[in-house]
Amino acid sequence: MTERPVQTTRLGPGAYPEAWLRPTVDFILNTQRPSGEIPWFEGGHTDPWDHTEAAMALSIAGEISAAERAYQWLSEAQLGDGSWWACYRAGQPDRTVERRETNYVAYIATGIWHHFLIAQDPLFLERMFPVVVRALDFVLRYQGPEGEIDWAVDGAGAPLGDALVTGCSSIYKSLECGIVIADQLGQKKDHWERARSQLGDALRHKPARFDRTWESKSRYAMDWFYPILTGVVDGAAARQRLSSRWSEFVEPGIGCRCENHQPWATVAESCELTLALLAAGQRDQAAELFSWLAQWRDDDGAWWTGYQFAERTLWPLEKPTWTAGAVLLAADALTEHTGACRLFTSSALPVPLDTPALEVGSS
Repeated sequence: MTERPVQTTRLGPGAYPEAWLRPTVDFILNTQRPSGEIPWFEGGHTDPWDHTEAAMALSIAGEISAAERAYQWLSEAQLGDGSWWACYRAGQPDRTVERRETNYVAYIATGIWHHFLIAQDPLFLERMFPVVVRALDFVLRYQGPEGEIDWAVDGAGAPLGDALVTGCSSIYKSLECGIVIADQLGQKKDHWERARSQLGDALRHKPARFDRTWESKSRYAMDWFYPILTGVVDGAAARQRLSSRWSEFVEPGIGCRCENHQPWATVAESCELTLALLAAGQRDQAAELFSWLAQWRDDDGAWWTGYQFAERTLWPLEKPTWTAGAVLLAADALTEHTGACRLFTSSALPVPLDTPALEVGSS
């Protein structure tokens, strides 16, 4: 990387750095294909979750048409059962990746509601609602009797037999968004509400339903903060959960580690942790964490995936669109710039009062 000015100001309400982030937005726009598809980077693959993350950045930036083309691409690529393949290359499914991941499929509900909060276009919401219905109903076919949702299905639609805390937490937020979309359109979905309640209960009280067939994923930062980011845990319990493992995952002046035992911090996870801190009411800590990340922005406005701080090297040498998307989401939340700024820092639906949150330190 060459030497260049670095934005180190701690962001706060009303201080959205539009000019500074414009090259980041242009990077996403220049990577987006005419079809609306947003791959990881030029020549890279596309997955539905990260495509949606980048589309949300376009909405934040006011690139309404480009964002809607991204969602239209998802609509056109949706399979008859409501799902998407986990990987696309040049607009076509990559047949070497024969699975559909449930949190990838559900995430369109989050993206559609996010876009509506900014664009305030009821016709867009009405047009995309059938896509959301098919996607969420596909996902809920794989909810177990204890409430957890299988992480993926194979090419034939057979569940792969385990559940992830991070993936299910993401689905929990997507179900919230689907429910409020349905309410907005006067098409209440009681079965989505029941499914979300059961999923939240599993995440809070049934740790044995997750990581049943592989080593626990609790070493990953996302298992630590995603229940807060997505509204499964809130209030004092969220703050206690964050403080209990802060030193495991956060490298001062650098960012959030991906795994607690690896000297590798990533920009996207640091941005998501910023959102989780805001959700827990820790604004000063969120602003400080985000202020560390500007050093990982390249001259073209794109952001490197992460930094291996033991070897003092950028790794991998990739600048994904979804990392840029996470940056825009965190900046929007910190500055309260758009109508969607609180999507990941508050819940439109209450956490049940009679269900204590996840135990601190648990997955």
